[in-house]
Amino acid sequence: MTSHQSTQTMKPATAAKKLGVYLEATPTEFQEGVVTRDEFNALQADPPEWLRELRQNGPHPRPVVAAKLGVSISGLARGGITEALTTEQIEALKDESPEWLQKERATQAEVRKETVRIKEKNKQKQEQKGR
Repeated sequence: MTSHQSTQTMKPATAAKKLGVYLEATPTEFQEGVVTRDEFNALQADPPEWLRELRQNGPHPRPVVAAKLGVSISGLARGGITEALTTEQIEALKDESPEWLQKERATQAEVRKETVRIKEKNKQKQEQKGR
């Protein structure tokens, strides 16, 4: 019996997520097909025009919107942002700097500080155990 290598594929939603783009904004043929590992690698290595355009101008999925605004995904929801936004809309929000955005950015900064503090504390514990 000979074994043959089956081609790895992923659903369009998975590929879009890994590419950092909003699935509903991708071309129909991308949304309706499956993406092989080779196709995915090719998209990353040499993105077609539609992918470059989506990455640059959006609409962007919520994780990308959250990162661009410097808040968590939960913070977006608390701020009433539940859909994809374009780069232009994100920039307008930054310029407008509503109170919820300022609050969520401050919260995110505190979370990051606390994460660093805990990491340092754990590192010190590990160093003491190693002695």
